[in-house]
Amino acid sequence: MNVYVESNFVLQLALQQEAHASCEGILQLCQGGIARLVIPAFSLVEPYRTLELRGAQRERLRRDLDTEIRQLARTSFFGERLSEFADLRSLLIDSVAEERMRWAEVRARLLRAAEVVAMDADILGAAARHPLTQLLEPHDAIVYASVISHLARSGSSAPSCFLNADARDFGDPDLVAELAARHCKLIFRFDDGLQYLSRARP
Repeated sequence: MNVYVESNFVLQLALQQEAHASCEGILQLCQGGIARLVIPAFSLVEPYRTLELRGAQRERLRRDLDTEIRQLARTSFFGERLSEFADLRSLLIDSVAEERMRWAEVRARLLRAAEVVAMDADILGAAARHPLTQLLEPHDAIVYASVISHLARSGSSAPSCFLNADARDFGDPDLVAELAARHCKLIFRFDDGLQYLSRARP
């Protein structure tokens, strides 16, 4: 069984968000041979960009905070309260470093455990031309085209699943039907994905 995942799966693991325990369970099941984890290359690029943007935003916030603290320090009756901002400033700095470290660790694990679908000219062309990808944002169209391309190349009637937390865009009935025609079940909750794989355990 192929288990296709996208950027949200990667970010759940890297940032330890609300469904990270289920994502960790899915990764461990795939590492144990229950299924083969497959990730579109774009889904490893997009989280990096997201984390860099978050880091840059926090750095700007830290600089703005430092500026305001310097201004407040000039007023004597605020001076005693300025220490209250020390923890916030430290959190902003430490969170960026922590997220970058966790991203590097998760990326290394995924590269060892998963098959990465290369983002080649055929996939980029399909993302632009496929009728159903017109329903999606460009980045989602590339991910969808990657999954469809891999399913076509696999040529297997064995069941697969696509774990995708974006039900708003990928929940279109035509997208669901095209994946189902290729024996691929679209699952919108990582908790449900973990249960689905657990039931497939021999």
